[in-house]
Amino acid sequence: MTGKAPLVVVGDALLDRDLTGHADRLAPDAPVPVVADCAERVRPGGAALAAYLAARDGRDVTLITALDDGPAGRELRRLLDPFLTVVPLPMSGEVPQKTRVLAQGRPVVRLDHGAGRAREATAEARAALAAASAVLVSDYGRGAADTLRAELRGRPPEVWDPHPRGGPPVAGARLVTPARAEAHGFAAALTADQNDDGGDAPRSELRTVAHEACALVRHWRVAAVTVTLGARGALLSYGEHPLLVPVPAAHHGDPCGAGDRFAATAAGQLADGALVGEAVEGAVTAATAFVGAGGAAGLLGPPRAAGTVPSADDADDPDDPAGLVAKVRATGGTVVAAGGCFDLLHAGHVGLLQAARRIGDCLVVCVNSDTSVRRRKGDGRPVNPLADRVRVLRALACVDAVAVFDEDTPERLLAELRPDVWVKGGDYAGAELPEAALLDAWGGQAVLLPYLDGRSSTALMTRAAEGAR
Repeated sequence: MTGKAPLVVVGDALLDRDLTGHADRLAPDAPVPVVADCAERVRPGGAALAAYLAARDGRDVTLITALDDGPAGRELRRLLDPFLTVVPLPMSGEVPQKTRVLAQGRPVVRLDHGAGRAREATAEARAALAAASAVLVSDYGRGAADTLRAELRGRPPEVWDPHPRGGPPVAGARLVTPARAEAHGFAAALTADQNDDGGDAPRSELRTVAHEACALVRHWRVAAVTVTLGARGALLSYGEHPLLVPVPAAHHGDPCGAGDRFAATAAGQLADGALVGEAVEGAVTAATAFVGAGGAAGLLGPPRAAGTVPSADDADDPDDPAGLVAKVRATGGTVVAAGGCFDLLHAGHVGLLQAARRIGDCLVVCVNSDTSVRRRKGDGRPVNPLADRVRVLRALACVDAVAVFDEDTPERLLAELRPDVWVKGGDYAGAELPEAALLDAWGGQAVLLPYLDGRSSTALMTRAAEGAR
């Protein structure tokens, strides 16, 4: 494996299905959209999605969940078997299925089928839990966590992702991760004296969340509660003085599965030895990237081979450019790519990237690694290491993803991403664009964009040195 700690996931597996098409008219017999040319995609859901995502992170994952031998149960096993170990619990009823119908990428309706529940624990499940070095409970209110509650009390999990229909987390859990509406519901269910802050003054929404999180930490007797707030990030409370962790970039993609991505990342990082605050920051970043890449619907095939895109350990951007490109291309969008060292980001860079983004539907920035910059620019460069350069680029609203290449030129990376448009600044005018012939191979186009005169990292460094003297 990769040296990452193994993880045991306890929870309720679902089978999720998306039917994706387009709608441009209403039905003649009712005021409802007609969704035509639907393509079907089936994927793990619930605890199965959390376990699948943790396995894609390079972990040895064991999933303890209820499964039946019906079509949905067999399909889930087929999806999960290549990536993780499943320890089945006996089930009453069928594996729950959730089917979304989407038009132009937006949900129109969701159909739920199956009310199966975990019936009882097994010796195999108890043994797997007893041997676990780290545990994530992904409770979807269908009994898996309840059947093993006694064992979980003796081995509190790193993360408990709760559900309104499930039981409370066990005392001693390191981190509980309710969404905003869930936290509000849990807090409202507490007795009046537990939920009273001693005054009737109106609160801001953030203050309300902080008070609710504090109340839940004390009521549940857990180490910490983090309330996920969607595009606002997450609020982490240990019982007082909450920490607000903002998102690194705003995305308006499909949020389906973001909570599972958050929980899987936080549990994995805690298992690896991270502090709770560090794990929450990593989880916010990962969930944000997950939404930006299309959410659960953006999961495409097996994990991407290492070396194309920086991981969260290499830089602060865990986005998957390949997944984003596939999603945009699947909807008929235009993929734009631009490249460079971006050592000291200046107005020329920003203007170029903003203009590039306006050309198409997403912008992937291909950035030279530190060794690549050093070969091109010499000793002393880059001034800013790769992680910092990636983080600054990702902070730009016009940048959708960042990919890193180690060669002198990005041809290999471009051949993998196959963008429709490759952009260079106008300071390359009159020079040969080596990428142009490569773009021709798949029908793409290399273009030059106007560049602000006098702006360059070298000039900026020269002025800074002169100013220091």
